[in-house]
Amino acid sequence: MQWETVIGLEIHVQLATQSKIFSGASTAYGAEPNTQACAVDLGLPGVLPVLNKEAVKMAAMFGFAVDATVAERSVFARKNYFYPDSPKGYQISQFELPIVEHGKLEIVLNNGECKTIGITRAHLEEDAGKSLHEEFPDSTGIDLNRCGTPLIEIVSEPDMRSAEEAVAYMKKIHSIVRYLGISDGNMQEGSFRCDANVSMRPKGQKEFGTRTETKNLNSFRFVERAINHEIERQIDVLEDGGEVVQETRLYDANKDETRSMRSKEEANDYRYFPDPDLLPVVINSEELEAIKKELPELPAAKNARFKQSYELNDYDAENLVMDKDTADYFENIVNVGNVKAKLAANWVLGELTAALNQHDIEIMNSPVSAKMMSELLIRIEDNTLSNKIAKEVFHAMWAGEGSVDEIIEAKGLKQITDSSEIEALVDQVIADNPEQVEQYKSGKDKVFGFFVGQVMKLSKGKANPQQVNELLKAKLQ
Repeated sequence: MQWETVIGLEIHVQLATQSKIFSGASTAYGAEPNTQACAVDLGLPGVLPVLNKEAVKMAAMFGFAVDATVAERSVFARKNYFYPDSPKGYQISQFELPIVEHGKLEIVLNNGECKTIGITRAHLEEDAGKSLHEEFPDSTGIDLNRCGTPLIEIVSEPDMRSAEEAVAYMKKIHSIVRYLGISDGNMQEGSFRCDANVSMRPKGQKEFGTRTETKNLNSFRFVERAINHEIERQIDVLEDGGEVVQETRLYDANKDETRSMRSKEEANDYRYFPDPDLLPVVINSEELEAIKKELPELPAAKNARFKQSYELNDYDAENLVMDKDTADYFENIVNVGNVKAKLAANWVLGELTAALNQHDIEIMNSPVSAKMMSELLIRIEDNTLSNKIAKEVFHAMWAGEGSVDEIIEAKGLKQITDSSEIEALVDQVIADNPEQVEQYKSGKDKVFGFFVGQVMKLSKGKANPQQVNELLKAKLQ
């Protein structure tokens, strides 16, 4: 039987407020356990929550960014459940009247296909604490610092049909919240995480199959692996004549598999009711309009501008604008030194990205600044450096060996552009390889690459490749 995958994501985004959603306690990451949970966060008797206005503004910004309806009136509810890391016995969230509804987002897949994913809602809520197992082999430690940290939970429509689509959607959401400045999107610290709902149905069937929810996926790679594993697992169950059980599952990265955690709760299990301590949130139209005017240039608009202003292709523009810091770095290169945009894009997406990934460094912490990169690319454009030698200079700059010109001088890397000097090298290579000369003249064009390689080797990579090609072609006629 042919199966179709149906995927919906619930993405939890920690908002970049200085204090928590209902208290003045700090949201700073990395404090000693249980030092940032105040009486309000713990729900101690006699305390009352006070809503953080900045969190509401950030949620509204997100709503406008995904072309959604931002409600003038939204309501907080109590979602009742007990876990050790939730000392109140309930979570303050939004249920029937969320602040954001009916949005959409366009994603671009690896084959260039565009697809629109619906966003059902995005609601404000508080985070729970954290259960710690690693340091407590026979028990569970509880850190309540995260209690009350403001979140928006972004719930998609079940519009995705593959792990690739899910990852593309998640990356686009990640890009948007960072552009807006409403979250740092740090997945290692839990600021951006995802629950993946996956079900299977026979191809052509309209009704959805039974879904499972895989919780707390905190990397794009884990989302892809967990979904693919769950797809295979559910197909195996169905084709063996079994039934998929609606449940919550966890992904084990070490074993690359999902495992059952508990049966999946429904909304009525949580016994939602409006929170009696919080008034409805009311934002008038003037306030909403003011928030909308504060929106920065978002990825889609920047993508269109990059393609028009810099004449970049779809691939370069899409990959440059995915991360705001990368887009800014690229623009700084072009603007500082008036460098050709395509050359700058190639280096940012190529050599620089490879070095950042290898050393696990964010682009804003790159040892090679945009100004330094601009100076390097200028030396390629003025023929001081070949592209190959420029890579050697780049890695020397990365290692802190000095500026572009200092490294060129110290290492004697200046490109040979003197025609007579290159001609002498070409003549020597032709004289030393008569057999290959005969092969080339008899029609074996591939031998030409051999001659280019020999000249470059003789010049220690410093001969201008274009001049080498032109002179070889003339001499070998």
